[in-house]
Amino acid sequence: MLPSDLTSVRTLSAPSVHPDGTHVLVTMSRPDVDENRYRTSLWRLTLGPDGTAAGPLERFTQGTRDGSAAYSPDGTRVALLRGEEDGPAQLHLLPADGGDARRLTDHKLGVGSFAWSPDGRRIAYAARVPEQGRYGTDEDVKPDQEAPPLIEHSRYQADGLGYVLDRPSKIFLLDLADLPAADGDAAEDLPGARQLTDGDGDDDSPVWLDEERVAFVASRDEEGRWAPDTLVSDVWSVDLRGDGLRRHTGGHGAVGGLDRGPDGTVVVGLGDLGPSRQDFVARNAVLHRLGEDAPLTDAEADHLACAPAVAGDGTVVVVALEHQGDTVVRHLPAGVVLLDGHVSVTGLAVGGGMVAAVSGTRSSFGELFVGRLGDRLTPATDLAERHLTGTAAPILPEELRTQAEDGYPVHGWLVRPTGGPPRPEGHPVVLMVHGGPYTQYSGNLFDEAQVLAGAGYAVVMGNPRGGSGYGAAHGRAVKEAIGTVDVADLTALLDHALTRPGLDPSLVGVQGGSYGGLMTTWLVAHSDRFTAAISERAVNAWDSFAGTSDIGWFFADEYAGDHQHEQSPLTWADRIRTPTLVVHSERDLRCPLEQGQRLFARLRRNGVPTKLLVFPGEGHELSRAGQPRHRVQRFEHVLAWWEEHLRR
Repeated sequence: MLPSDLTSVRTLSAPSVHPDGTHVLVTMSRPDVDENRYRTSLWRLTLGPDGTAAGPLERFTQGTRDGSAAYSPDGTRVALLRGEEDGPAQLHLLPADGGDARRLTDHKLGVGSFAWSPDGRRIAYAARVPEQGRYGTDEDVKPDQEAPPLIEHSRYQADGLGYVLDRPSKIFLLDLADLPAADGDAAEDLPGARQLTDGDGDDDSPVWLDEERVAFVASRDEEGRWAPDTLVSDVWSVDLRGDGLRRHTGGHGAVGGLDRGPDGTVVVGLGDLGPSRQDFVARNAVLHRLGEDAPLTDAEADHLACAPAVAGDGTVVVVALEHQGDTVVRHLPAGVVLLDGHVSVTGLAVGGGMVAAVSGTRSSFGELFVGRLGDRLTPATDLAERHLTGTAAPILPEELRTQAEDGYPVHGWLVRPTGGPPRPEGHPVVLMVHGGPYTQYSGNLFDEAQVLAGAGYAVVMGNPRGGSGYGAAHGRAVKEAIGTVDVADLTALLDHALTRPGLDPSLVGVQGGSYGGLMTTWLVAHSDRFTAAISERAVNAWDSFAGTSDIGWFFADEYAGDHQHEQSPLTWADRIRTPTLVVHSERDLRCPLEQGQRLFARLRRNGVPTKLLVFPGEGHELSRAGQPRHRVQRFEHVLAWWEEHLRR
């Protein structure tokens, strides 16, 4: 795969199944490097009565920024989010059999999540409400002329968004009976929306409890007032007048996953935050039916890969759970496996007795799997066969299993270059470390590994202790122990990979982003085995991270605790002699730019070969969701660095 092959990538998200089970809508996205945009549109698949595809996946909307579609309960209409070329996404409505989409909202900052009422007459949605005079609410006030924000709380910013306290998310109600007969862009042509919640703090993820109450997720105290600077969130609800505020969960956990079935059953995921109500490390959200105590999933074993989907009469819940680098889709409470193997599921939907899942595979960045509820899901699309051809053709991985020095099992993959003249010494090797740390690598298609392997590098990647998919204890093993068992696992995995033929143990690089960047800096400070390194969007110093990161006010305390000095890579940076490329983004609020700048300055002072690559206008998600041109340019710089240091 070449950097330019990024334009061949197609990803799917947000499936929605027609209530009678005859169709599935899904969002397809592709990077447009020429226009430096992502093009998204809705596509539709027709299903047969046996739950298999009855035709090809066909384009359903002609917009280039369409997504997040949801069928109305009676199946006659589709609500979706559509954005203009340079404007925020607004709620739109169109007939279920296709046609022109009608705009329903005109929020200055756009619309987020939304939900149909059970009778299909109303839509509840979340939208951010900016303070007057900010974010374009006053055309005479430019962004750099706005009044200064006066900050009183720790949780005041979010990566990819910026300041949040002056634009809280609120819940709105749209009555489609108020829809004017004429369609137009003027304010008088749009239906009026009623704001159901107010005050400070975010209210998000609306779900209807019944015809008279809308539930949402928020951080509020027992009196219903906004609770700042807390990880605790609950399911709350209000009536259609915005009155009668009620809390439906216990006030001591974090909501992670929420869905409502056709019968009104609401399933919620709640993560235990421990006695401190801040201990989030590897605390898996456990699914419950709202109002019931019996758990549907296990806190130790089950980590949700995406939001659950409630089927039929509410007795069945479909979940996607991470499992050793892959995903298993199960039908609960029976535990029937609907999909497993080498899949990375990112979205689920049910309707009319049918199930749809979007997933990456060994050979595709995204495909649609479908089937009847209770049956095995089967692939219904072939996007990879149509788009991933030539240099973009997938390179399949080799699975690696070994043990660390203490006997702990270590799991990962080797992506080996294919084609080209063989090198007598073997291929140069890059050890790649994932972020999180509570996430997982998969052996499934991954553009980072494909581009490096396409350029002639063997990529070793795996899931050391600290990651997800192997149980909560595996994830909590690095709590206040960074640089110990995680290093042992990565070292064992690399050593094991280097016993395979065709690899050059004298040319080994290490690369990672976020926590993976932390580990990259840590490894080259504690070992001289690496020829070169690329440390991206890293946490290098917990002290300044705690005061600058959007999550610094709690994250450093929970992961490093009282050991922040000794578990900061920058503490040991004077030991580094390995040539290191430092990559960061200008607007990264998760791991702020100063984290990279401090490392770069230290390496420069010590005479270590180093460069600092800074991407303007980007946040923490550059490598996954940054501007397409920047993603291509990043690949080009990465390959140039490895060409300089890992070639003989």
